[in-house]
Amino acid sequence: MLIGILSGDAVLDINVHDTYFVIAYLHLALMISVLFGIIGIGYWIMQKVDRKLSMWLNWTHIGLTFGGTFAVWILTKFYRTEIMEYEFNNNLTFIITLIILLVIFGQIIFPINIIYGLIKKKHKTSS
Repeated sequence: MLIGILSGDAVLDINVHDTYFVIAYLHLALMISVLFGIIGIGYWIMQKVDRKLSMWLNWTHIGLTFGGTFAVWILTKFYRTEIMEYEFNNNLTFIITLIILLVIFGQIIFPINIIYGLIKKKHKTSS
């Protein structure tokens, strides 16, 4: 959030073949905030309706979301711009793309966990 707000007019350029996608860091930060807000509301609603989610799915979702984002951020620092080694940069881009796909898969785990929590029967206490 701070990077998005404090970056001013900086933009993220994504080149796909002959097309450039330009996204302002502020807009990217706002989109990520909305995504985290929706996820947080989902977890909060499940807690309020007293439904238990799968811990394994919770940790998988959280690990892929934050771990994948951190890994992509670290790997982007290894791009070689002074010496253009296309094979190294292409392999690095491939690895970053795979990690981004894992992060997207982690977001798909979230609704699966919500559905699992709603379908799973509540444990009755014996009294």
